[in-house]
Amino acid sequence: MAASYGPEERTTQAIMILQRVAEDPGVPRNIRRAASEAIKMLQRKDLSPGLRAANAISILDEVITDPNMPLFARTAILQAFSILEQIKD
Repeated sequence: MAASYGPEERTTQAIMILQRVAEDPGVPRNIRRAASEAIKMLQRKDLSPGLRAANAISILDEVITDPNMPLFARTAILQAFSILEQIKD
């Protein structure tokens, strides 16, 4: 039986993935900044998990099509998207 993850576990997973992007000096600054902003959004406790996830997706959506994004960073952000899309209120 597969383990079922709740919103907090999924949020933690997404933050870990985004931290790798945010801390990588090979990633353009605007993309690192978006990853950091998304992390800050996910760490807010005054919003519901679903709203935090939706806001983080919105932040990341602005840079996902950046042609300067390295392939591994795009893959990581899409992986975070996939996790965040599963978080509902």
